[in-house]
Amino acid sequence: MRKVRARPASAGPTAGAAQAIARVSPARAAAFEILRLAGEGKGHSDELLHGARAVGLSAEDRNLATALVMGVLRWQIALDARIGGLLARPGQRLAEAVAIALRMGAFQLLHMDRIPDHAALSESVEMCRVAGEEHAAGMVNAVLRKVVAARDALRKEGAPELESVGEFAVRLGHPAWLVERWAGAYGREAALAICEYGQREPDRCGVFEVNAELDGDDAVQMDDGSRLVAEIAASAMPSVEGRAARVWDCCAAPGGKTLVLAKRLEGAKILASDVSARRMAQMTGRLRRYAFAADVRTKVMGAAEASVDGTKFDLILCDVPCSGTGTLARNPEIRHRLKPEEFARQATRQCAILRGALKRLAPGGRLVYATCSLEAEENERVVEEVAGEAGVRRVAVGPLLAKLVEGGVLREEVGAMLIDSAVRDGALRTLPGVHGCDGFFGVVLERG
Repeated sequence: MRKVRARPASAGPTAGAAQAIARVSPARAAAFEILRLAGEGKGHSDELLHGARAVGLSAEDRNLATALVMGVLRWQIALDARIGGLLARPGQRLAEAVAIALRMGAFQLLHMDRIPDHAALSESVEMCRVAGEEHAAGMVNAVLRKVVAARDALRKEGAPELESVGEFAVRLGHPAWLVERWAGAYGREAALAICEYGQREPDRCGVFEVNAELDGDDAVQMDDGSRLVAEIAASAMPSVEGRAARVWDCCAAPGGKTLVLAKRLEGAKILASDVSARRMAQMTGRLRRYAFAADVRTKVMGAAEASVDGTKFDLILCDVPCSGTGTLARNPEIRHRLKPEEFARQATRQCAILRGALKRLAPGGRLVYATCSLEAEENERVVEEVAGEAGVRRVAVGPLLAKLVEGGVLREEVGAMLIDSAVRDGALRTLPGVHGCDGFFGVVLERG
């Protein structure tokens, strides 16, 4: 099928489109538009779901729109593979509006048991008309009917027992090249678990004991992987005598880890900085809602700007920007934008940040380097490149996890599990689906 350019918005809707608008539910219309914008790189799904496109939706419609957007993004690779094989000419290129309508319809048919088939079918057809792609309406209807037939046949026959890594990657909506990397680094079963976790709605894994001040309405939104890194950083605080400890969270936004540090390190002088003025403004407002974080000092600056002043810090948390491959359940669109060359680009920036932060580490001070990436280029290799030249040594994470258990922060069985399976060469490495939370890397460095 030849790709047809969509009718420009300035031309206004056709007669058929105008009639179709009334036949598309507000939730599906919002989801369609958000998926279009996300696909064009014009916003992150979470921001768009809280933006203008979702304003005015009822609670029920907002929930449906969220489920559709996040579900389609998680399953897009698998949906495209299935749809592509059902086209009159398999693999033919479709206009983006038609592709989104097909993905939304197929996702509802395959993954949303409470949505009647006729609703998923009819509204997907109408969305094509709304988008000015009336010529594709019949094709969308035919393909989605084939999806229903293939779904019913598969349910009778059952799923295939043997799959290659590439096959289960596509089945579970992940780029095959990325899953092949994980299988090489962590083994086939771990790679499968990572993919399965990436297709689930994010939830809390219950790693931590409840603390009302840390688990309030705002801070609860921090995932357990981030929380674990922050708790390790707080437990890594070296002894300081005769003065208040100096702490720097150098890539601090959105502020969850800073809140943990402020709560755990009472009396410390904490600086929280980030290169983004917008994110820092939001974070500052968040911190001020907690009495125990009222004295945290905030500053807009890049972490690599080590010469801003002569302050040396006893503890630095360096949770650097990264590819985010450990957070695909929470950030599903990453898998569609990520390219292999991204890891080297990120590593260059990460090395610069770590070098700058280490220049501000006091004698006897400790720095926690962390990412939410599963890739060695952003983790072990960055530490190997920078730590040696900076004259710092690694501190084992295992005893710090044991300290969290002793303090009642981690449950005993969880601490034992993490020490046994999530500590490699003295560093933390959590894997989604294996450790019940997002994937994180963390290493503690100490200046002699």
